[in-house]
Amino acid sequence: MFKIALCQMGSSFDKEESRARAERLIREAAENGAQIVSLPEMWNCPYSNDYFREYGETSEGETVRFLSSLARQLNIYLVGGSIPELDGDKIYNTAFCLDREGGIIGKHRKVHLFDIDVEGGIRFMESDTLTAGNEMTIIDTEFCKVGVAICYDVRFPEWLRKMTLAGAQLIILPAAFNMTTGPAHWDLTMRARALDNQVYFAANGPARDEDGAYVAYGNSCIVDPWGKFIAHAQEKEEIIYGDIDLKYLNDIRQQLPLLKHRREELY
Repeated sequence: MFKIALCQMGSSFDKEESRARAERLIREAAENGAQIVSLPEMWNCPYSNDYFREYGETSEGETVRFLSSLARQLNIYLVGGSIPELDGDKIYNTAFCLDREGGIIGKHRKVHLFDIDVEGGIRFMESDTLTAGNEMTIIDTEFCKVGVAICYDVRFPEWLRKMTLAGAQLIILPAAFNMTTGPAHWDLTMRARALDNQVYFAANGPARDEDGAYVAYGNSCIVDPWGKFIAHAQEKEEIIYGDIDLKYLNDIRQQLPLLKHRREELY
């Protein structure tokens, strides 16, 4: 059994202030015994096409060095939410994953870009500025394999199933659902992905800022393989914790063998 922490942090237009907030929460999570700690999507950048290039950094930039140093100091695995990553003339929505020594052991570039236009709700076109990734990300820890996806990736069950079949027993999702999609779909989707794949599922959103460039839903949550919430935030800045019990996961898979009962010859 091991402990995971999700840092539901507030947003800022000041990158230095964002790093200070992240450090405070990450340190608190580690002090409280978390061995894997996560941040939300675009935690160091206003979530808007207007800012992605301005706030973007390379994989050798200041933010990744900051995350690496914290992971090493605190002896934790750190899923560094996501940041706008610059690579040549392209910008990716990227989650950098650090091991206990601060080394990059995974780099997930958001595969499914958030291009939606909901009547009476929200219109957002990430593809106006961002480039989609094309690789699945699974990191190895001494506990288990951990899948990492970003926000809109969760809408595609095949992608999460592929992670599960590759051995992931915990999936971490830095995300930023909004006030249109969040109330309608957040809890339902996170429970469904955990239940269908019989994995622990940890969805890490930002705290809600009514005056921000993007009003996020918050409600970070951790779901067990039975589809039950074991931790659930509200809208404000906070840290939530969950104990990941792999024996319980294996018991669920034996008692209700969904993965074994797939008819691969049919679908």
